[in-house]
Order: sequence, then C-alpha cells, then structure tokens
Amino acid sequence: MTTHTGGCHCRNIKVEFETAVAPGDSEPRAYQCSFCRQHQSRAVSDPKGKLRITVDNQAALSRYQFSMKSIEFLVCRECGVYVAGFMRDPSDSEAYGTLMVSALDDRSGFPDPNPKEYNDEPREARAERRRKVWTPAVLEIKG
Repeated sequence: MTTHTGGCHCRNIKVEFETAVAPGDSEPRAYQCSFCRQHQSRAVSDPKGKLRITVDNQAALSRYQFSMKSIEFLVCRECGVYVAGFMRDPSDSEAYGTLMVSALDDRSGFPDPNPKEYNDEPREARAERRRKVWTPAVLEIKG
C-alpha cells in the first residue's frame, strides 16, 4: 500500500489515501453532474484502500448537497477547494469516499479522467455502486 497525502489549498481539510493501485494504473472519473462538471472533477477511489479526511476547523467545512442529497461534497469555505465526495451509509454503518485527484500533493502521475454519467441512476443503485467502487472512509473533525 502507498499513502498519498494532500488536502485543500489552506490545509484546513487534509487527506490520506492508502491504495495498492499505482497512480498510472488508476482510472479517475469525471462525473457529469452539474457540480462535478463545474469543478472539473477527477475522482479516484479504491474499494480495497482507505481514505482518511481530517478537518481542523469545522466552521470552514462546507458539506454541500443537492438533488438526491445522497452524498456530501466536502468543500473548504476558506480556499474553495472541492476535496472529496463522502457518503455515510445507513444500511451498513460504514462511510465511503471518492477523492479529487486535484487535492493530492502528488497528482501529476494520475491519468486524465474518463467521463461517467449517472444522472438516470436511481438513488439505491447509486448507493450500491458507491459501496462497491468508492474507498472506505473516515471523516475526523478536530475543531
């Protein structure tokens, strides 16, 4: 396993992404929802990895939701960086995340993303897909 670190520009939100997948072998996704298109997302995940998201100042964290409100888009209110999508799953008490490659310190080795369209996918199908392909995640709020 390799640990990739990063976070938002001001470092209020920090990430540690453990994965056995080499950056060049990963398959980043460019989701086609309006939010992700406007943020030019390059999402990466590893269902066999681990994602730790640490927030120093909760007041500077935006947990933006829209449409089905099935996930939180974690955005720093201070510097504006979209760091990750986060889903707390009530069906199994676990949490899952998809990390924005642009939030990583070592992002240059990741390939360009492939567009992914899920607009017609029902809510439960989305949750099931995320449980299978997103990374098991922990969100820790320090202050």
